[in-house]
Amino acid sequence: MEELIGLIPAAGKGVRLGLPYPKELFPIIHDNKYKPVSQYIFESMLEAEIKHVVLVINETKHQLIRYFGSGQRFNTNISYAVQESRNENDDSTSPGLADALNSAYHLVKGKTVCFGMADTIISPKDLFKKMLEKSNKDDDLILGLFPTKTPEKFGMIKLDDNNKIVSIVDKPEKTELKFMWGVIIWRPKFTEFLKESVEIKGQSDFADILNNAIKAKLNCKGIIFENGTYTDLGTFDELMKLYKKYHAP
Repeated sequence: MEELIGLIPAAGKGVRLGLPYPKELFPIIHDNKYKPVSQYIFESMLEAEIKHVVLVINETKHQLIRYFGSGQRFNTNISYAVQESRNENDDSTSPGLADALNSAYHLVKGKTVCFGMADTIISPKDLFKKMLEKSNKDDDLILGLFPTKTPEKFGMIKLDDNNKIVSIVDKPEKTELKFMWGVIIWRPKFTEFLKESVEIKGQSDFADILNNAIKAKLNCKGIIFENGTYTDLGTFDELMKLYKKYHAP
């Protein structure tokens, strides 16, 4: 039986939002109960009975550690991997998503990884469970796909007739493609591919790495959630829309 592990990158500093706390702790109030936005993707992983979740953080995310702790109160185990800052005067080596994911290599090596972003709210809640049920053991990469009206903000997916991924078009200005990727499940072959891409080849663009994995003949599959939703908390405008949605009188 494959060993599952959740992976949630939360190392961004979020300075554009101007919040006095990490954006991953942005409050969602429902029935007078507080839940941070990052808990939504976390709970989606728990729906798949994942018993170990890794949060990738930077050296300033003390509040995030304080909230999630060891994971005991969520009936799971939480580990923290630190994405170290690089030379601030060299933009070419700025840490990005690929580097953040690879920062957890020592914890995810040899396991089946369920990856989602900390600043998103996605439905259905049990999407990881459904993706695992629909995948085969020889699928190296399984992308959860969602419809979007703003393709210019996301990685858009070109599929063949069998829902195998042909390519990823990142943030196109114009496209007829309908589905973006929102979450990914990958197996050890891609973990090693990612490590080699980042550490040996010096690649930093995650979309390029995914496309290179497709070209390298890794088994890449898309699972479409036709009625699924994907809400991103990446900008101040999106934060305000989310605030109004959950805090409307």
